[in-house]
Amino acid sequence: MSDAFIVCSRLSFSWPDDTPVFDGLSFTVGAGRTGLVAPNGAGKTTLLKLIAGEHQPTGGSVTVDGVLGYLPQSLPLAGDLTVAEVMGVAPVIEALHAIESGDADEEHFTTIGNDWDVEERTRAQLDRLGLDDVALTRPLHTLSGGQVVSLGLAAQLLRRPDVLLLDEPTNNLDLDARRKLHAVLEDWTGCLLLVSHDRALLDRMDRILELDRSEVRSYGGNYTAYEEAVSAEREVAEKNIRHAEQEVKREKREMQQARERAERRAGNAARNLKSAGLPKIFAGTMKRGAQESAGRANETHAARVSDAKARLDEAGRALREEQRITLELPGTNLPAGRTVFHGEGMQVRYTDRALFAGDGVDLTIRGPERIALTGPNGAGKSTLLRMVNGDVPPEGGRTRRADGRIAYLSQRLDLLDLDRTVAENLATFAPAMPEAQRMNLLARFLFRGARAHLPVGALSGGERLRATLACVLFAEPAPQLLLLDEPTNNLDLVSVGQLESALDAYEGAFVVISHDERFLAAIGVDRWLRLADGRLRETGAPAGVTSES
Repeated sequence: MSDAFIVCSRLSFSWPDDTPVFDGLSFTVGAGRTGLVAPNGAGKTTLLKLIAGEHQPTGGSVTVDGVLGYLPQSLPLAGDLTVAEVMGVAPVIEALHAIESGDADEEHFTTIGNDWDVEERTRAQLDRLGLDDVALTRPLHTLSGGQVVSLGLAAQLLRRPDVLLLDEPTNNLDLDARRKLHAVLEDWTGCLLLVSHDRALLDRMDRILELDRSEVRSYGGNYTAYEEAVSAEREVAEKNIRHAEQEVKREKREMQQARERAERRAGNAARNLKSAGLPKIFAGTMKRGAQESAGRANETHAARVSDAKARLDEAGRALREEQRITLELPGTNLPAGRTVFHGEGMQVRYTDRALFAGDGVDLTIRGPERIALTGPNGAGKSTLLRMVNGDVPPEGGRTRRADGRIAYLSQRLDLLDLDRTVAENLATFAPAMPEAQRMNLLARFLFRGARAHLPVGALSGGERLRATLACVLFAEPAPQLLLLDEPTNNLDLVSVGQLESALDAYEGAFVVISHDERFLAAIGVDRWLRLADGRLRETGAPAGVTSES
């Protein structure tokens, strides 16, 4: 087991406009597999960037012992870089090939150093993560999103890090690639800090760290054990709140009863003094004494009420706040059996390679069908959705779309203007919607107050997905067909549940690409398509996936 570790001591960080993210955060991560969880926007990605040195803290310190590897959440999905260049081995391989061809320039030997086996080690890492058919000379823009993620992880592992930071590493990965990632992490002996909303991956962790309001809580065991511990804490907190509320009521009731007793005694004493014929000076002294005694009793009871309220406030702070999006999809009138899209013999080419086999693929979407599109990374699923949306015209075959809007959520989240605010982007997509209604809608997506006026470029991955969902789903007119490419990427687990409920209640048609079997089981999929080896086939639900709706 490695002795590598991460130490954050009184760590603070604020954005350039002085918006605070952390204040005095302290924790240690040692050897083993650690999952970091928190709601979207809590600062998980920012924290990893601080540890990786991409951001500088405004206070406190970060110490990393050992060689650091970091796989960020946002990776380039297009570009002219080759696989070898992304892996960081292109100059060494070029020098090796030059020597093999007879060029004995000393500079080549300097470039190689001790990395004479770099090509074999690189190939082994790629094969280990399911990229055995990806050539080192292949351009990055020809790879799928999932392949790019696997490539990025392979590049980090090739560096043999002691400390590894992974930010949403299963985003866009197909089931086979996820299993290979699981196998890699099972063998991991260094210090791993992982941010993920993938429940299956989090259940493979040794411990869970929860980031909450500049505090980190540590829980031994995997995510299931963490959920059980949090549930037990909530039950205790709710019980304490109920007890504190009853205590406040009791103290208020006793204070009121004490006041009423004092008032009755004062009234009785005044009548008794009058009937006894005592001198006025003596009667006044007795009256003042009674008033002072009542005042002291009132202060005592008021202090007890104040203490009870303080205990109620403390119990309330112990109760976790769950930020939930409120997601109700707009109504749409889509008759059963109506054809919203029809494509025959659709084909597209990358360089000289046809993406689909034979005469291309056929696809017809009718009525309020709920379609899951599955298949391995690189099979062309995202391209097929873009053809349905009209972004990629087929080079062969023909397509026909019915009247009515198609809403497309790309896995790249590149639809919004990064320099404009969330509210300004929504106004562009839904210009006829009254401003008050737009702000209410954004609040339901957890963009309340000043957060609705943040530029999209300043948002976390999960927040950007929420903003994109709001704009795509509520653009005018209401969509009759939703095309969703990995919609649960970057969403926290609570928000995934809300999206599941919304899609389950949606009355239009949708096609969703997802490798999350639990999510697909929850949204009422009634038609399963698999794209593999260039062919689109109808299949039943995968083994173990049954609808929960």
